[in-house]
Amino acid sequence: MSDFVFVKSSYSASGGECVEVADNIVGTVAIRDSKTGPSPILRVTPTAWRTFHTTLQADNANRSHRT
Repeated sequence: MSDFVFVKSSYSASGGECVEVADNIVGTVAIRDSKTGPSPILRVTPTAWRTFHTTLQADNANRSHRT
């Protein structure tokens, strides 16, 4: 098994919801919750991760236009 190099989300700086993502392994993006210690790792394809990330960005943009 390869070693993932996780990076904490910039949105996790407040210390609350801590998400870490690793994309250093070809063909896999790994996601984990850093505040639960050695938590389980969710593995997705890079395509699935891009789709998820793009959808979140669009949702956030839509929310900011509604206020």
